[in-house]
Amino acid sequence: MPSGVTRTTLRHMTYFPPPAEELRFLDSELRQLDARRAQLLARRAWLITTLQQAVQPAPPVWPSPPTRPGPSARPEATAPGVQNVLLLLGGILLTVAAMVFTLVSWGHLGIAGRSLVLGAVTLAVLGAPVALLRRGLRSTAESVAGLGLALTVLDAYALHEVVFTAADATTYAAAASTALAALWAAYGTAPAALPGSSALRLPRPAALAVAQLPLALWTLALGGGPFTVTAAVLLTTAFDALVALRVAERPVRPVAVVCAFGTGGWGVLAAGLLSLGAAGPSAAARAAALLFLAAVIALGVARFAPRTGLATGMAATGALCASAGLGGVLRVSVPGDWVVPACLACGIALLAAARGPAAVRRGVALASGVVQAGAVLWAAPAVGVTLLGPTAWLGHIWSGAPADARAAVTVDAFWPPYAVTVPLVLVAVATVLATAVRGEQRRPQALTAALTLTWAALLVTPAALELPYFVGLLIQGLMVPALLAPALRGSAARTATGLALLTALGLAFLSLATEPATLAVLASLTVVFAVAAWRGRQAPVYAAASLGWATALACAVGVSAGWRPEHVALLVLVVPVVAALLAARLDDSATTVAVEVTGAVAGLVAIGLAVADPPLLALVLSLCGVIAAGTAVRPDRRAVGYAAVALFVLAAWVRLAAWRVGLPEAYTLPVTVPALLVGALRRRRDPAASSWTAYGPGLTVTLLPSLAMAWSDAEWTRPLLLGAAGLLLTLLGARHRLRAPLVLGGSVLALITLHELAPYLVQVTDALPRWVPPALAGLLLLALGATYEQRLRDVRRVREVLGRMN
Repeated sequence: MPSGVTRTTLRHMTYFPPPAEELRFLDSELRQLDARRAQLLARRAWLITTLQQAVQPAPPVWPSPPTRPGPSARPEATAPGVQNVLLLLGGILLTVAAMVFTLVSWGHLGIAGRSLVLGAVTLAVLGAPVALLRRGLRSTAESVAGLGLALTVLDAYALHEVVFTAADATTYAAAASTALAALWAAYGTAPAALPGSSALRLPRPAALAVAQLPLALWTLALGGGPFTVTAAVLLTTAFDALVALRVAERPVRPVAVVCAFGTGGWGVLAAGLLSLGAAGPSAAARAAALLFLAAVIALGVARFAPRTGLATGMAATGALCASAGLGGVLRVSVPGDWVVPACLACGIALLAAARGPAAVRRGVALASGVVQAGAVLWAAPAVGVTLLGPTAWLGHIWSGAPADARAAVTVDAFWPPYAVTVPLVLVAVATVLATAVRGEQRRPQALTAALTLTWAALLVTPAALELPYFVGLLIQGLMVPALLAPALRGSAARTATGLALLTALGLAFLSLATEPATLAVLASLTVVFAVAAWRGRQAPVYAAASLGWATALACAVGVSAGWRPEHVALLVLVVPVVAALLAARLDDSATTVAVEVTGAVAGLVAIGLAVADPPLLALVLSLCGVIAAGTAVRPDRRAVGYAAVALFVLAAWVRLAAWRVGLPEAYTLPVTVPALLVGALRRRRDPAASSWTAYGPGLTVTLLPSLAMAWSDAEWTRPLLLGAAGLLLTLLGARHRLRAPLVLGGSVLALITLHELAPYLVQVTDALPRWVPPALAGLLLLALGATYEQRLRDVRRVREVLGRMN
C-alpha cells in the first residue's frame, strides 16, 4: 500500500473527543494539579516554621492541606539577634544602675558597707561569666563580663573619692589605667585555663583599648613636655602595631589596628606641628627625632604587613615622615631660598635609598613623587607671574624699558618670596622624570612632563636671577625656535607646539615696553613661525601663527609711523593679500583653510580699524571684496564669490552713506544688477531653473523698498518711474513666459495704479448710489455660480462618456 494512503487512513482513524468531554477532562487534571500544589506549599511552610523555632523545636506535625494556601508569616528578627539585643540592654541598664549607686547613693553607707558592697558585687559579676561559659551561654557571659569591667572602672573612681582623695588626678589616672589594663588582660586569659570553658572575647580588646592611656598619662604625671608626650604616644603606636602584626585573634587584631592608626595619626600630627613651630635647631632636631621614630614604626609595619596595599601605604607614610623631619631641620638651618631645594634633594634621595620588597620600594617611590610634586607646586606661582605678568604692558605700551627682567614681569604684580631657586627646583624634577621613569607606557608621559618643566625653568630664569631686560627677551626669543625644532615627535611635539605659542605670546607682551623691542620681536616671530610652517611640521598652526604675528607687526609699524588707525588698516590688508596668494599655491587642505581663516580675521581687523572713517572704510571693504573675488576664481572656492558681492555692496552703501545719499534705489540697485546678472548666467547654464530662483531675489531687493517709499511719497516722479519699471517687467515676463517678472511687475504696477487712482476712486465711491455695491456683489456671485454649474455639467459629461466606454 502506498505511504500516502496510509497517512490518509490513519488521519481519518484518529479519535478526537467532543469539545464538552475534552473540557471536562482538562478541568479534572487542573483540579488535581491545584490540590498537589497546595499540599506541597503547606509542607514548605511547616519546614520553614520548624527551622525558625527556638533551641527546643516542637515535634513535626503534618498540617492538613488547605484548599487555598496563603503566604506564610515570616519573623522580622532572628532568635540570636533578639538575644543579643536583650543582653546588651540588660548590661547597659545594670551599668547605669551601678553608676547611679556609686555617684548618688554612695554617701548613705559607711566605709565598711561601701567596701563590702562594691567588692561583693564586683566579684560576683566577674565570676558569673565562668559559670555561664560552662553552661554554654557564651553571649550572656560576654554581657555580664562587660558589666564587670564597667564595675572595675567605678571601683577605681570610688577608691579615688574615698581612699586616695589627696592623690594627684593625673598620677591616679595613670595608675588606674595601668591597673585596669593589667586586670582586664589577666581576666580575659584566666577563663581559658578552667576546664570545660572557653576564653571570653571582650576583656582582651578592652584591655588593649585602655592600654593606650598609661604611657602618655605617666609622662604627663612625671612632668613631661610636648616632645616627651608625643614620644610616649608614638611608642604606644609601636606597641599597637606589634600586637596587630603578631596577634591573630579576631577580636584583638581589629582593635589593635584601629588604635595603631588613631595614636599614630595623633603622634605624627603633633610631631609635625612641633617641627613647624620649632624656632631653633635644637627644637627642630627633637621634632625630627619624633618624625624619624614614626617613620621607623611605619617602615617596620610595611616590612611585615600581610597585604601589598597596606605595605605600600605605610612605606610611603614612613618616607614622608622622614622627609618632613629632615625638612624641619633644614628650615631652621639653611637660608630661606634653599629650603625647598634641600627638601627636594631629600625627596630625590629617597629613590636611591629604597630597599626591601617591591611594595616597600613602591611606597618609597610614591613618597618621593609627593615631595617632588610639592616642590613643583611651590614653584608654580613664580611661573604664573612670569607668564601672565607681562599682559599688564597693554596699559603701558612703549613707556620705557624696565630695570630688569623681574621688574618687566611684575608691572602690576608681586614676585613670590624665596623664589630665586625656582629654576633649580624645576630642572631637578625634570631630570628625575627624564632619567628615573621607565616603562613603555609611562616613559612618553614622563618625557612630556620633563619638557614642560624644563620650559618653565628657562622661562622663569631671567626674572628669578634679575637679569637685564633685553637678556630676558633674548632668552625667551631663543626658546621659541628651540621648541619648534623638528626633533620632537608624538605627544612631545604637540606639547612643544603649545609651549612655543605660549612663549611667543608672553614674549610679545613683554616687548611692549619699548618700540624697537616690539618691532624686532614681532618681525622675528613672523619669520620663525613662517620657517617652521615651511618645514611642514604642524604647518596649519604655524602658518596661522605667522600670519597673526604679521598682522600685529603691520599694526605696530603703522603706529610707529604715526599713522591714524584707518590708515593702518590699509597696511593690515597686506596680510589678507598674502594669505590669498599663499592659499592658491598650497597643496595641504588643512594648511589652506588655516591660512584663509587667518587672512579673513586680518581683514576683519582692518575693517575694525577703518570704522571711524566712512570713506576709507568703503575703500577697505572694496579691497576686501577684490581679495574675496580673487579667491573665488579658484574652482574649489566659488562660494567665496557671495562674500565678495556682499563686500562690494557694503562698500557701495558706506560710500553712499558718506555722501549722505538718502534715495533707497541708490542702495538697492547695486545689489539688484549683479543679482540679475548672476540669475541670467544661471538660466543660461540651466534652462530648467525657476525664474523665482534666478530673478526673484534681485528684483525684490529694489522693488519692495521703492514700493514702500512710493506709497508714502507725495511726489509723482518715483511712482511714475516705478510704474514704468513694473510695466516693463510685466511685458518682459509675458514675452519670455517668466513668472517672477510677470507677477512682480504686475503686482507693482497694480499697486502703483491703485495708489495713484485712490483719490479718484474715493470720489467715485461717494458719487455712486448705495445700491451699486450690493448689485456688483450679486453679479459677481452669479458669475461664480454659472461657472460652477458649467464645471459640474462638464464633469457629468465625462462620467457618461466613461460609462459608455465600459
